[in-house]
Amino acid sequence: MYIVLTALLALNVSAEILNAFKTVDHSLTAASATIEQKNKNIFAAFNEALKDESTKTRANEWFPLAQQAQTRSESVINYIRGLKDRVLHAAEWNPEDSTFKEDDLEAATRVMTDPGKAGDSLHIELGKLRSELLGMITDPVARKRFEASLPIDTTIFKTNNKANQKDWSASYFYMTPAVAAVTILSKFENDVKNSEAMMVDYFYQQVGAVKQVFNTYQPLVGQSSSYAMPGQEITITAGIGAYNNSPETQPKVTIDGATASLNANGVAEYKFTAGSAGSYTKHVVISYFNQATGKQEQATYDVPITVGSPTGASVSADAVKVFYRDLDNPVTISGGSVGDEKVHVSMSNGTLTKTGAGKYIVRPGKAGTPAVITVNADGKASSFEFKVKDVPDPIGKVGINKGGRMRVNDFKAQPGVRADLENFIFEGVKFNVTGYTIVLTGAGFPQLQFRDVKGASFSPIQDLIEKCRPGSTVTIDNIAAAGPGGTRILPPIVFNLY
Repeated sequence: MYIVLTALLALNVSAEILNAFKTVDHSLTAASATIEQKNKNIFAAFNEALKDESTKTRANEWFPLAQQAQTRSESVINYIRGLKDRVLHAAEWNPEDSTFKEDDLEAATRVMTDPGKAGDSLHIELGKLRSELLGMITDPVARKRFEASLPIDTTIFKTNNKANQKDWSASYFYMTPAVAAVTILSKFENDVKNSEAMMVDYFYQQVGAVKQVFNTYQPLVGQSSSYAMPGQEITITAGIGAYNNSPETQPKVTIDGATASLNANGVAEYKFTAGSAGSYTKHVVISYFNQATGKQEQATYDVPITVGSPTGASVSADAVKVFYRDLDNPVTISGGSVGDEKVHVSMSNGTLTKTGAGKYIVRPGKAGTPAVITVNADGKASSFEFKVKDVPDPIGKVGINKGGRMRVNDFKAQPGVRADLENFIFEGVKFNVTGYTIVLTGAGFPQLQFRDVKGASFSPIQDLIEKCRPGSTVTIDNIAAAGPGGTRILPPIVFNLY
């Protein structure tokens, strides 16, 4: 990219190149916003740990370091944003329509490389921040890992012609178009925000360090009954073997998305009253920290419940407990003791197509409005209500990872980007990635690199993937995924390679 930029000295900068830099700057800004939200979530978790007597002591030890990392990073980010403003005003910034001379080759030179050299000051600030962040880590193994993977990189990239070798600020900003200089500054801002996120995440992980270790885990799920009549109480119990009653090792159990509290034996008890007749599924998720593998793990179970009716009529969803738009939802409808020929079925907010004796396909209508199936069995009517939802957005992933720290060799071994519907209980629903934008910064990329890719594969960008090394930051943005209801654009995912 540097060679391209210097070649522009004697040429008019094309609109395509200027637009490309604006696209990359937008992707970097979006990625920084994603990282900022992650940091807010971690600080919110820190505040909860400070209130909890079981984690308060360790949280008080590590929280100040997280605050210090955030404060120093924000200071450097504000400095970089100030440099952006100076470059924009040097390029004749117009506040009325937010425009400037994007192809101005002298604005960045005057601000960053001419006497006063703001670029040199930026180089010093980035180096100081990197040293200060690394200095907060006292564990030698962890520090060595961060030294190799921290995105802030202050090395001067070398050219093949030693006679033309420039200093750090000149190599980035001398005779660089204004829009490119702003994008490069956004790249350094993104590096700082990524570094802050890695540090804050590391400090928070130390709060949850577990003292006792088990090597065998067995989720346990039970129910008081799988068949009930309306109004009858049903109890679901869920827990995990190898249980430790210390708060930091307790599992977390959710049933249909609601958190279930644990009893004295570490088992969650969830009681509810059976509602209208039909077949239902309660979705149980048990999350726990496996100390043998050092990973947070999850087990999911579907608990079937059948609720009878006075007429014997019933409607059961064969795949899920709700109906999803843009999908064929198979259901079984029975008239109880009444033969199928005497069963008449109707539906609100959707269409119902019979495919066989007692078998139907439902195509629901508007999401958020219940779909009601009415079964008339030999003159006796029973109604069954189902929720209608949209298929949720998938999550962009590379391999099994959806962002964060990842080994560089593991990243290189992946075939491409995929879209995954996490914990979606309707089987067989898939989204296919049809395109994405990749942005690479940090180690191995002294100049920001980006490329738009059609399809999901890494094959078209294998040359860039091979340049990745510990300390590289990879942002995958504009992920287009085609599936039920059409194509969706997924949030960006950011990987810090180590």
